[in-house]
Amino acid sequence: MSVLVAADQIEKVFDLKGGGQYLALKGIDLKIQTGEFVSLIGHSGCGKSTLLNMVVGLDLPSQGVVTLEGQRVNRPGPDKRVVFQSYSLLPWLTVRQNIALAVNRVMAELPRPERRSIIEDHIRMVGLRPHAEKRPEMLSEGQKQRVAIARALAVRPKLLLLDEPFGALDALTRGNLQEQLMCMCEEYPVTALMVTHDVDEAVLLSDRIIMLTNAPGSNIGQILEVDIPRPRKRLEVLEHPSYNSLRSEMIYFLNQQKRIKKLRARKVATVARHGLEKVNLDIGFVPLVACAPIAIAKEKELFQKYGLDKVTLVRETNWRGIIDGMRGGFIDVAQMPSGMPLWLTLGARDKKPVPMVTALTMTRNGDAITIGKCFIDQGVKTLVDLRSYLKQTRDRPHCLGIVHRSSMHNLLLRYWLAAGGIDPDRDVTLKTIPPAQMVVDLKAGTIDGFCVGDPWNLCAELNGTGAIIATDMEIWSNHPGKVLCVREDWANQYPNTHIALVKALLEACQFCADPNNAVEICQILSQQNYLGMSEDFIQRNRPDTSLMRYSHLFYGDQVNRPSRTEHLWHMVQMARWGDTPFPRNWVEILERLCRISVFSNSARELGLDITYNRQPICLFDGTTFTADAPISYLNSLDIKRDFTMADIIHDVRSMAA
Repeated sequence: MSVLVAADQIEKVFDLKGGGQYLALKGIDLKIQTGEFVSLIGHSGCGKSTLLNMVVGLDLPSQGVVTLEGQRVNRPGPDKRVVFQSYSLLPWLTVRQNIALAVNRVMAELPRPERRSIIEDHIRMVGLRPHAEKRPEMLSEGQKQRVAIARALAVRPKLLLLDEPFGALDALTRGNLQEQLMCMCEEYPVTALMVTHDVDEAVLLSDRIIMLTNAPGSNIGQILEVDIPRPRKRLEVLEHPSYNSLRSEMIYFLNQQKRIKKLRARKVATVARHGLEKVNLDIGFVPLVACAPIAIAKEKELFQKYGLDKVTLVRETNWRGIIDGMRGGFIDVAQMPSGMPLWLTLGARDKKPVPMVTALTMTRNGDAITIGKCFIDQGVKTLVDLRSYLKQTRDRPHCLGIVHRSSMHNLLLRYWLAAGGIDPDRDVTLKTIPPAQMVVDLKAGTIDGFCVGDPWNLCAELNGTGAIIATDMEIWSNHPGKVLCVREDWANQYPNTHIALVKALLEACQFCADPNNAVEICQILSQQNYLGMSEDFIQRNRPDTSLMRYSHLFYGDQVNRPSRTEHLWHMVQMARWGDTPFPRNWVEILERLCRISVFSNSARELGLDITYNRQPICLFDGTTFTADAPISYLNSLDIKRDFTMADIIHDVRSMAA
């Protein structure tokens, strides 16, 4: 297909009354192929209709250019027709006359019989033959909109633009018109750009969905490809495997934009005090037992002890919220799975690299692999059993849950499966699910197992939904779990604040490691603003030995110091599975990622022993990993994807600007 519409680096600025300017859109790049149906979605005021107006020529961009078939768009024309939410019908003309007015004006060169045929065809297509001689006042709201759509399509425009065309209609009428629009577009193929607030409408009608971020300075935050085949029927769309994921993706994006707007609204200027460059921090976390050091530092006023007077905790339900907050700079600091700082630094999944820094490992261990009843009932108790069962059941899919591609849960699960001869991308399906949803999905049968941290493995065991088949300590004992992460530009801008933050959390880690504090920790974590669940599910030191196998390690010898060798293992595994390229300058990347000097200075000021004994990583299959030859190690692995190598270059100065 050829490109019909192109918007290149569009920027739109409005002059405000009384002076000043408002930046509505910034950096919009969009191409629409001939025959494609594209939807724009986003919160009110994000610039959807503004972009639509510039595409049709009703407004001009302040910068950039919009082209139609390579020609600059600078005014409206018959090659671009718009259907607005209001119907804009001439009240003294009938249905036939309203449509005829457009056809006769645009297609005056055609013989009258041919024009009449076009008019009648479009009256038929919208199902208004019995009402052709009625004026708008005699029509229902839905019938009026049918006339508007027929009038727009009757002149055979190159581009159809729809500005919330069904927004004012009731649900039943809207559904009928959506079906009719699909039928009309199939009968007379048309290229369309539609503004909508309805996520279901966007999935039903679109080939692609363009999601705009909040204003001011709205841009394209994400583009969804709708892989549901045409022709489409509503019930078939609802049952398609992609429907729920597409819908969930849009709802997540819209909710996240709403949260970002709130964070922006309450963001205050940097406050410097006590010799620190910044004492007001927003710290992101996900409600897991591993967030205990952050909760303790807050509740025990350890942040204040080290001069961080105004710390706000931002509770996210999943790791994607943490990523978005750190990418956008809406949170200062975050608890992250140990692989996530590297994931962001390397620009995984074709995203723009955002250099990160970690100076503290807050937890080790605490994860496990849990399988559901479908495996348990078949006697699956070991990795060998699992491989045998998967071979016997190749005729049906098996799905396992992970919390994020960069998390240790994913990397450990993949390593464990591959070591047992199971390809984690071909023999099973790995699905990203928020931690709190794991047990629910396992019980519902939509997944067959998962790898996640406390308290969800315990929940599955206690309610009989699943059983632990392997713990992280059995796969890689004392592996890094959650780390403290800041952006590299932030670390460079606030070095003293960074040290104060690490000191506060190091002391919190010490508190969490003391068995005498276990009851109090559980009481704090059970509060609604943290995990919001019963203390029974959070208790770390139950006498049940099966639970002791994977307890969190918060503090101890070599526990909290960041390790470049461990992050190199993450780097190798991410390249192994095709998530990130392996950087040729991997030594430089690791030196910048692991800010060991910050940890050492913090520990020294607390009077802690910072002696470090470098040890190889020993894994359950008898292999060891060192920093000596990562490429040779990667090439030696039997089960892997094709991997690439690249130079990863970060300009921290441009990020800070």
